[in-house]
Amino acid sequence: MRWSNSLSTRPSLEAAVKEVVEKSLESLGTTANLGLVFISSAFTSEYPRLMPLLKEHLPETIIIGCGGGGIVGMNEYGKPEEVEQQIAISLSLAHLPEVTVKAFHISAEQLPDLDSSPDDWCNLIGVPTSDQPQFVIFADPFSGRINDLLQGLDYAYPHSPKVGGLASSGLNGQNSGLFCENRLYQKGVVGVSLSGNIILETIVAQGCRPIGKPYRVTQGERNIVLELEELANSDEIVSDGVRQSPLEALQNLVQNLNEQDRRLAENSLFVGIVRDEFKQNLEQGDFLIRNLIGVDPKAGAIAIGDQVRTGQRIQFHLRDANTSAEDLEMLLERYQRDVALDTTTTNNAAALMFSCFGRGEGLYGKPNFDSRLFSSYLNIPISGFFCNGEIGPVGSNTFLHGYTSVFGICRQPS
Repeated sequence: MRWSNSLSTRPSLEAAVKEVVEKSLESLGTTANLGLVFISSAFTSEYPRLMPLLKEHLPETIIIGCGGGGIVGMNEYGKPEEVEQQIAISLSLAHLPEVTVKAFHISAEQLPDLDSSPDDWCNLIGVPTSDQPQFVIFADPFSGRINDLLQGLDYAYPHSPKVGGLASSGLNGQNSGLFCENRLYQKGVVGVSLSGNIILETIVAQGCRPIGKPYRVTQGERNIVLELEELANSDEIVSDGVRQSPLEALQNLVQNLNEQDRRLAENSLFVGIVRDEFKQNLEQGDFLIRNLIGVDPKAGAIAIGDQVRTGQRIQFHLRDANTSAEDLEMLLERYQRDVALDTTTTNNAAALMFSCFGRGEGLYGKPNFDSRLFSSYLNIPISGFFCNGEIGPVGSNTFLHGYTSVFGICRQPS
């Protein structure tokens, strides 16, 4: 297995495509059977020309990609670079022996009902469950029915990792673009399944840290939490069965925060939902982070950006630049400890990075933060884009995230 990436910031589409193809092929040193392209929304008017130009140079390579307001790739010095709101193209090429590559485009109208059988979803993708595929997915944010798709894919392929993001148009509101083989799409979903001698591992950095104690939801309706009971860090109830409103719990929590965290809670307070109901000692990363949408002072209830149910455990979280950096570093350290990835040869593996517009230089105050932190732990080519929503797993299910950096690490089995 070999991977390469090249980034170009040339203003001419022809020159940019020629540069990334030549540099990526030279670095790869062999034929490519997979290509992943990410192109700046500054090139929106020229999106229809992108795939024909690429296919002139790479006629036998299966290529998918999308447009983004920010583009990630490897610069001429071999360092990852995040080009935000400027012209850029990033091209990753892969030589994947003993790997079956299957590209697909799906419109919202093609999606089976959520009560359909797994076979219906497998027929839609064209890959049987027995192939144990791994997925990279890009979707239009307005027409892809992405949550239904992720739920269906999790149902049909429960052990298959899925990463990607919603194509983004940047701050100017231009149309997003999806690329699959020879075509440009502006609706639906494009993706690729990878089956065989390949592993796709994921790091989902949601950029939050838990505060206070976890709680169990004792009364909830749709996305409204009406009543809670406090827990220890295990499943043990510490409030002697006394139940309280979420607003009371939140007020007590904020009063016990230090001054810095109290100020942070005014604008950067989130709710984490525990995904593994069997895990006792909860850690950072065990939660699906969702927005705290509102508070009802009269009822003492809170509304969050997801469905809740009685019995679920939740915990309040804070987010800022330091927390986001610490969260990603902790996850990278854990991955490095748990996976003995050989990076002495830098192009035998690669990473894909799908990051929220809310991160990047606007969050950290300096460029290239997440990608450079990643490369300080894993010296492999990295590419990707800034998304309108990031796709990645938490626990055993795949979700659409916000304010997150999702990394997909592609490598051969050990």
